Amino acid sequence: MNRKQIITSIIFIVLVLFLGLHLTYILRTNGDVKDRFVGFYAEKNNTLDAVFIGSSPLPSCVATPKIYGETGITVYPMSSNMQRPVATKYLVQEALKSQKPDLFIFEMRMWAAADEDLLGNMAHTREVTDNMKYSINRFKTINAMVDDKADRINYYFDIFKYHSNWKTLFLWSQLRTAFYCYPEDLKGSLVETEVGPCDASVILSEDDKEPIPLEQEEYLMDLLDYLDENNISALFVVTPYAVKDHEQRRFNYMADIITKRGYDFLDMNRHIDEMGLDFSRDIRDYGTHTNVAGAEKVTTFLENYLITNYREKGIAFTTDHRSDSKYSSWDKAYDKWLKEYEDGLKTIDDNVANGIYYEQAGEDD
Repeated sequence: MNRKQIITSIIFIVLVLFLGLHLTYILRTNGDVKDRFVGFYAEKNNTLDAVFIGSSPLPSCVATPKIYGETGITVYPMSSNMQRPVATKYLVQEALKSQKPDLFIFEMRMWAAADEDLLGNMAHTREVTDNMKYSINRFKTINAMVDDKADRINYYFDIFKYHSNWKTLFLWSQLRTAFYCYPEDLKGSLVETEVGPCDASVILSEDDKEPIPLEQEEYLMDLLDYLDENNISALFVVTPYAVKDHEQRRFNYMADIITKRGYDFLDMNRHIDEMGLDFSRDIRDYGTHTNVAGAEKVTTFLENYLITNYREKGIAFTTDHRSDSKYSSWDKAYDKWLKEYEDGLKTIDDNVANGIYYEQAGEDD
């Protein structure tokens, strides 16, 4: 083979790989999780003040445009359904490729569950791995999340799974993800308007504890070591929901570990009255997720916490970005959220007045 043939072959291989990569991005099944990750990659480098990592409660109960509109702080959620704790450190590493946030915020609900209870649907694993850009870190994430080595090839090259989506190839919602980088209008948040009332939980004493599953404790200690080694600031939170007694005990156990390591732990279930959360109206699905009425209250409480414990102490969030033209997309997101919030409240009020409640169908945590 002469030099010209070698160069031609290399160009051909590179072209095939390039097209295959971006075709994979397009064919990945669309939905709010994909939009959220694609939106994260679209954020300008080093413009996020905080990155939220965790499961499905985040986009419905933390209105990130509201946080920006009222404080000038930019927060974005790297959230997926039933996100397994093993993924957390790798998502931190993924975020650090393009962002230098003042703070990482971790939602801790899934850490109270055994890993075997989170493996019933591997689609939730794919919601992490198949929504990351191709990279060495993605391969490491797959290796950490998929025990069966023989099955990893289907995760490494996810086009094997999504090739049948070719009919969606020319939909704009799919084409725009060719480079896995397209702005998300509400900065990763969801506006939910359904109502599924439930009773608020009776909160146990902070002294009432039980160990979390062994594998989750190992992941937690590994994450804390990583944060320490890299001088990364972090806040650990539990978003409000109808929490079970054994979960509360495990959150208390985690809080003890985390605070002894020098990090803050905020269990919002202990502040339900303070935030004015109404479980007869502000909950979407009988205890797990808030609707937009609840999200407004949770977000207001979180804003105040971040201001009091970080900005006012000069620890983080010292810059208000609202006067900076570089953040114009956040201004638009806030305007959009305000409109959808007002409309959402009307829908919620109508649902409550007419007894129209959420139809449960295997909701994710």
